Amino acid sequence: MLDAACGDGALARTLARHGASVVGLDADPAMVEAARQAAADAGLGATFVAGELARLPFPDTSFDVVVAVTVLCFVPGATASIRELVRVLRPGGRLVLGELGRWSTWAALRRVRGWRGSATWRAAHFRTATELRGMLEAAGLTVETGRGAVDYPPLGLAARVLAPIDASIGRRTTLGAAFLALAATRPPI
Repeated sequence: MLDAACGDGALARTLARHGASVVGLDADPAMVEAARQAAADAGLGATFVAGELARLPFPDTSFDVVVAVTVLCFVPGATASIRELVRVLRPGGRLVLGELGRWSTWAALRRVRGWRGSATWRAAHFRTATELRGMLEAAGLTVETGRGAVDYPPLGLAARVLAPIDASIGRRTTLGAAFLALAATRPPI
């Protein structure tokens, strides 16, 4: 498995704990080192490398599964990055994409932070599930599923009320979802 833009390697470590052979990639060498150290401290055999999403340092068809969580909204050239993710995915392999949704109160608050000076949120580009689906299909993938999850208000009561119905809502619509998850497959040769 490839964890693209792995950050501190938290997801890669979770995948490794469940038996996956994982390679984590991040553009920031400091994050790669932190991920390596955390995996070593946990006694996990995940591998971490520095590299750019738009120019992955792996041969074609290297991975059975590629996971990219909350990365496309922060990289220029998301289309080129998706093509690279598909290039390293073996035929029949699966790409799991998790992104921050465009039409949610969570995204609206981040856009306001960007307008008020936050460089991180000013540069972010949030997309809809339809836009992400189109990008994946344009790269030759077959999108199998797409779901959304709500960003709950920071109130315990609201979270307790909404949590039991969130999965049901997320299967029906992604409108208002703060987090979008899509799974797609590269067609076999």
